[in-house]
Amino acid sequence: MSTAEIVKLTAIGLVTGILNGLFGSGGGTIVVPALNIVMKAEVHKSHATSIAVILPLTIVSAAIYILHGITDWPLTIRVGAGSIVGGYIGASLLNKINSGLLKKIFGIFMIAASVRMWFH
Repeated sequence: MSTAEIVKLTAIGLVTGILNGLFGSGGGTIVVPALNIVMKAEVHKSHATSIAVILPLTIVSAAIYILHGITDWPLTIRVGAGSIVGGYIGASLLNKINSGLLKKIFGIFMIAASVRMWFH
C-alpha cells in the first residue's frame, strides 16, 4: 500500500470518527462514498468495510456517551434488538443486490436523510 493510500485512508477514518462522535453517524455516510469514490473500492466491499469500521467506532463513541450519562437505556435496548435482526437481514441481502441497484438505493436513502435533517 502506498503512502498516499495510507494518508487517504487515515483521513477518511478521522473524518468518519469525528462525524460519528458529533452526530452518531459517519460510518455509512462517509466511509461508503469515500471508499467507493476516493479509493475506487467495489461497491459491495465499500458497504461491508463500512459496517466493519462502525464496530470499533461505535464502541468508542458509545463509551463516551455512557460515561457522560446521556444514553437512554430502555430506548437503546428496544432499538438495538431490532437493529440486530435488521443487520442480519441486510448483511444477508448485500451480495444478492447488484452494484448499480445498491448505489441507487444508498443514494435515495442519503437524499431522504438529508431532506429530513434539513427540515427538522
